[in-house]
Amino acid sequence: MTKSTEILTKYWGFSRFRPQQDAIVLSVLNGIDTLALLPTGGGKSICYQVPGMQMDGVCLVITPLIALMQDQVDNLKKKGIKAVAINSGLSKKQIDIQLDNAIYGETKFLYVSPERLSNHLFLTRLKKMKINLVAVDEAHCISQWGYDFRPAYLQIAKLREVMLNVPFIALTATATEKVVDDIVAQLQFKNGAVIRKSFVRDNLVYNTYKVDNKLNRIEEFLKTNSDTGIIYCGTRKAVKLLSTQLLSKKYSVDFYHAGLDFETRKQKQENWINEKTKIIISTNAFGMGIDKSNVRFVLHADIPETIEAYFQEAGRAGRDGNLAKAVLFYNDTDVTNLIEKISHKFPPLELIKQIYNALGNHFQIAFGSGKGERYPIDITEFCEKYRFDLIQTYNAFKFLETTGYLSLSEGMNQPSKLMIIASQMQLYQEQVKDERINTIIQFILRSHMGIFDEPVNINEFIIAQKIKISKQELIEKLIYLHQLELVDYAQQNNQPSIQYLTERLPENNLIFSPQFYKERKDLAFDKMKAMINFLDGKACRSVVLVGYFGEKNTSNCGQCSYCIAQHSAERDKTLFKELELYLKTLGDKDSFISTEDIVLHFANYSRETIFNILRELADQKKIEFEDSSKRIKLI
Repeated sequence: MTKSTEILTKYWGFSRFRPQQDAIVLSVLNGIDTLALLPTGGGKSICYQVPGMQMDGVCLVITPLIALMQDQVDNLKKKGIKAVAINSGLSKKQIDIQLDNAIYGETKFLYVSPERLSNHLFLTRLKKMKINLVAVDEAHCISQWGYDFRPAYLQIAKLREVMLNVPFIALTATATEKVVDDIVAQLQFKNGAVIRKSFVRDNLVYNTYKVDNKLNRIEEFLKTNSDTGIIYCGTRKAVKLLSTQLLSKKYSVDFYHAGLDFETRKQKQENWINEKTKIIISTNAFGMGIDKSNVRFVLHADIPETIEAYFQEAGRAGRDGNLAKAVLFYNDTDVTNLIEKISHKFPPLELIKQIYNALGNHFQIAFGSGKGERYPIDITEFCEKYRFDLIQTYNAFKFLETTGYLSLSEGMNQPSKLMIIASQMQLYQEQVKDERINTIIQFILRSHMGIFDEPVNINEFIIAQKIKISKQELIEKLIYLHQLELVDYAQQNNQPSIQYLTERLPENNLIFSPQFYKERKDLAFDKMKAMINFLDGKACRSVVLVGYFGEKNTSNCGQCSYCIAQHSAERDKTLFKELELYLKTLGDKDSFISTEDIVLHFANYSRETIFNILRELADQKKIEFEDSSKRIKLI
């Protein structure tokens, strides 16, 4: 492991691996197919990045998180490591160049979505690459028993046919035992290894509370927890409302959701990371790929749909190993809303077919065509045009994704990209014709290294500010240069998009298995029930969580809301007996005793606890309260 540790130190600045990382890296280097089960924040990416660097060739990384691909690539580039991501945000020319770099250049990491594996051209180019490792991120997506099944993941095993001796590493933070077995089977592991780190987080305390007024309880919590934190809400509306309420109380908060434009999301995220904002209030769109170690709490103001989602979100607290809290406030209405939400995830099959047909008409796709094509979509506009319910439409898209007909990509968190493809002489000839273009080109050449070699990220707003022109004029000039084939310019697009995974089919040819539909619905409700059971189940919250993922025989944490309540109950029983015995030693019947004297005598207990027991004794007709509870009389 000496070489691996050297790479870890040189590029990541760590002198040693975290628990289980070294075993996973060694397994991969020995050519063993490996499933790495590490909780959120456990350092999964290093488990494939280090061996990918150590071995000769290119590491192919398959991930569904298109919006985060560029973040991973940018982080590797900052370390001086050649990495590229192939996604729909690139032009065909840019994709071609990136693939050439992976075949003939010094690229070490190639990130792609699983849908890319169904592209014949991509597979043809892939065969020419020297792949040293296939890394399958979010591997639970390959299992129909997982909470985020994606049929495109089933195509990954076909890579075995062209990569006979290439090891596979699958990585996930959320897999039950059934899902683990399915991952190993679907990826065709031979003599593979399953290496896991305990999901127990000793420094993370899980607390769930049933409350009457959530806003009051959130405020009470924040009064004594003013450090960096995240508050999750179930909807954008709830996010905005809670943010407004807490801002009015002078708390350092901001809100975040996928409906905001790229620049706004980026600025809010940076403000929170740099602690200009203490607390970010968000939907589940926030947190993936963000490595902030000193988050002291994650608070859920709404109930997540699954244990997997909760565990992943709560796990973003306390990554530095110091004490952190995961708190969830809920009420009966929240439980009812959750049940309705899961029910709405499965629109009637006939409605799904109607939405699919309307989608093809919306994009004007002929029957038998459209396969592999991607189309930006404004879902709200689509629903208004065809008079569909927004929630049902979104869930119909997700079901069509689960059945392999299309994929829905959320608005991509990806900047514009630019590459100069003309010679310097061709470029110069255009510069002398137009002073504006000359200013633009000169600034870009000074500020963006490597722009002749590969597509680079650009920010039109910043460039326009620096050279004192409008952003719109800059974009128009870049589009003009693109049309002249002097540059290759792919403009940022934050809209969600639909990709057809098969050719467009007539509505009657769209085949759904009623059995598959029922199984998916039953699975969703089973996972929901597990989440509800976690909230008020009669067991240690940590034990319930890790037990869900198959980890048995763990000890009570002694810190969570359940353990504290149990400890308090035992203390109350002891106090009841001690207090009853104490009163008997003080006098006979009709004797009067000061309640303040009792409180002082049992100073290790709270006044509230003592009075609760005194009230219970009064209910049992053993004492009576006198003088507005200032003293008691023995009966």
